[in-house]
Amino acid sequence: MPGRPIIKLEDVWKIYQLGKIELAVLKGVSLEIDPGAFVVILGPSGSGKSTMLNMVGCLDLPTKGKVFLDGSDISKMSEDQLAQARGKKIGFIFQQFNLLNNLNALENVMMPMIFQGKPEIERIKRAEFLLSSLGLKERMSHRPTELSGGEQQRIAIARALSNNPEIIVADEPTGNLDSSTGKKIMETLTDLHKNEGKTIIVVTHDPTIADYSNQVVYIKDGRLVSNHLMEEKVLWSNNK
Repeated sequence: MPGRPIIKLEDVWKIYQLGKIELAVLKGVSLEIDPGAFVVILGPSGSGKSTMLNMVGCLDLPTKGKVFLDGSDISKMSEDQLAQARGKKIGFIFQQFNLLNNLNALENVMMPMIFQGKPEIERIKRAEFLLSSLGLKERMSHRPTELSGGEQQRIAIARALSNNPEIIVADEPTGNLDSSTGKKIMETLTDLHKNEGKTIIVVTHDPTIADYSNQVVYIKDGRLVSNHLMEEKVLWSNNK
């Protein structure tokens, strides 16, 4: 008997009120993501990808429908409970890196562990281990402004891994990088998926990222239109 999905969206709508106008950005989206999957959510600009990221990352509540994180309906959690659950289970990687420029690499990676109440010695040890494993041993005391884009994104990955989450959600993780550096970042995510069993969810407009995944979801005009890899590529080429 298959296990339950680690993230489940059930007929999810997200509607924004703009004065008297209602704008539906997601329209009845249902999706199941199993533990250990590598999912790419693919779609053109304006398709609802960013809102999808907020839903699968449990960063926002749907207007209608339900979002479940490891079997729990997130709408039934208090803000504090949801923040704690998200902090333990999900690590985030962003296109803009979102590092704090007044902190060095080590301090940036330690930050999420502070919110989870980890002792300082444990925080330092974990941050040093992650940065070393990502080839940044010599960069721990450097601030983000002293590092290349690829190095900053690797720090962001280390930060996402700091609480050892089951799920990594990445928003256009290669968007600000050259193709060679972007390839290395995707290989790092692939290693985390294969060797550590992490559930990886990448939201992107770049169809080449689909090659790294084992499940591709195509979103267009706020609706899921496909989740089959070969069909994805046909859809993409037909809808450019």
